[in-house]
Amino acid sequence: MSLDDIPALNAGLNALATVLMTIGFVLIKQGKREGHRVAMLSAGVVSAIFLVGYVTHKALKGAAAGAGEAIHTEFGGEGAIRLVYYVMLITHVLLAIAIAYLVPRTFWLALKGNYEVHKRWARFTYPIWYYVSVTGVLVYFFLYVWWPKR
Repeated sequence: MSLDDIPALNAGLNALATVLMTIGFVLIKQGKREGHRVAMLSAGVVSAIFLVGYVTHKALKGAAAGAGEAIHTEFGGEGAIRLVYYVMLITHVLLAIAIAYLVPRTFWLALKGNYEVHKRWARFTYPIWYYVSVTGVLVYFFLYVWWPKR
């Protein structure tokens, strides 16, 4: 495995987290609380592994670039798609910062058995987390597959 393989692995982890969140959502709507719990905790673990991979990639890329070098991946798209990408990226980053608090807090409420408060928190945590997870996959495709910087 090389440094260049990490973004694809991270996108796969984001995609898996999205699938697990979807399963968890369906299960709770069906009243299957234990299945929901397993799916959502699994999504949390996968997301945490993603975060470790993301930070590791940035650190390794920074170390490889040397002092003063840019460590971000440049977007190669032009025109209107550039605006679409940057709007998506900015909202993704800002909401990802919020998710770093919202998801653990929402999990904690459920683990404590405070299901009514957990449910209220989950109503806004879930769609934000879902958006961040989906847009994380899209950012990968925008940067590395559809419009890579040449």
